[in-house]
Amino acid sequence: MSNQIPQVPRIKTIRNIFQFINNPIPLINETIEEMGSQTYRVHLSGINRSIMTQDPEIIQHVLQKNHKNYYKSKLQTKSLAKYAGYGLLTTDGEYWLKQRRLIQPGFHKKKLQSLVATMNQVVLEHISKIRNDIQSGNTQVELTTDLVKLTLKIVSTSLFSSGMTEEDLKVIGDSVITAQVAVIKGVRQPLLKWWRVFNGEEKTYLKARDNSRVTLNRLVEDRRKSKESFDDLLDMLLNSTYEDTGEGMNNTQILAEILIIFAAGHETTANALTWSLYLLDKHPEIKEKLLQEIDAVDLPENPGFEHIGQLGYTRQVISEAMRVYPPAWITDRVALEDDEINGVKINKGELVGIYIYGVHHSKLLWDNPEAFDPDRFSPENKKNIPSYAYFPFGGGPRLCIGQQFAWTEMILAMYHLMKSFEFTLAEGQQIDVEPLITLRPKYGMKMNVSERI
Repeated sequence: MSNQIPQVPRIKTIRNIFQFINNPIPLINETIEEMGSQTYRVHLSGINRSIMTQDPEIIQHVLQKNHKNYYKSKLQTKSLAKYAGYGLLTTDGEYWLKQRRLIQPGFHKKKLQSLVATMNQVVLEHISKIRNDIQSGNTQVELTTDLVKLTLKIVSTSLFSSGMTEEDLKVIGDSVITAQVAVIKGVRQPLLKWWRVFNGEEKTYLKARDNSRVTLNRLVEDRRKSKESFDDLLDMLLNSTYEDTGEGMNNTQILAEILIIFAAGHETTANALTWSLYLLDKHPEIKEKLLQEIDAVDLPENPGFEHIGQLGYTRQVISEAMRVYPPAWITDRVALEDDEINGVKINKGELVGIYIYGVHHSKLLWDNPEAFDPDRFSPENKKNIPSYAYFPFGGGPRLCIGQQFAWTEMILAMYHLMKSFEFTLAEGQQIDVEPLITLRPKYGMKMNVSERI
């Protein structure tokens, strides 16, 4: 029966609303602890009746086994699409399936092989910039900002192998960050929508969105007029055709997919790298083991997947960092019809909050879950990880289409950064998480950087 799981009293939810607005993670953790249950009911923001869960069986049921009964909420579709457009990340049903089938071939490993050397060159250019900064006396970096610039450049170069300026990148980067803030405020402070319209915030959000669309539309139109062939993701998008009609996407569709690739492909990886470097600084014995692997591998100027495959422990380190600090800390689905899993009834129209952070930190699923231990993901150990105890890229049919792309850029970046520099956390910083759509360091991450001897 539906009352088999505990429910948070609505009055308590209302009392905790400011804590929820500020940082919902401690509140959700406390609630799970108090309830003594991995799943509970709650009225989010005191309004929407929902289920919150970190139970892997329920999550697998929703995301995979009975996925056809669940769509993304308006937060992930309508609200985000207002700023990013209707693309793979913000649609459901037949249109989503149609777009997935159209775009997926462009992200197959064989297709991405041609982008590995491009990514590597962008990382090397960034390494050169950091080295020049150090030689000029600039020995401290705001790591999150710096890595966002790097991953944004990797994504932009992979999409547009030519024609994108630094100003274009700034416009796109600002748009992605603005969209995050706008969507999260809409979720956590729905009753203050009128105030955001009145004080001009909404106008600022929409201006950033429009500027990004103008910039991208210009680049797409320039490519359409060009008679050259580019082996990049934009060519893939422009040349893809629907099986039933033989027609390609129009500019509105292409702009939406490009914005989604930017949004999903750069900040999440930058955050994962930021938290990885932070954790390595806190665990010198793990950093030493990582450096032994990195120093033993010499990537060629034009590496391929076979070379990246030599960096197995590097991948383990990033995997564990994404367990401790999952880039996407929560997601959701809405039930299309009544459903039941393990005695838990999910009502039609009810939102299921899938608490990724909670799953990754569950004492029921992980030994000493707060410890940073990359050996959890060694070849012999990772096969023992229960299904849906770890899913930083989502799961089921909507598993992130750019997972291989993300792994490639993260491993290349980690390899070159650690091979070239020593990173140590600057003193006096407060390190805390900021759970927007992605999980960022709330106050930034200042690191002292020096060249390795």
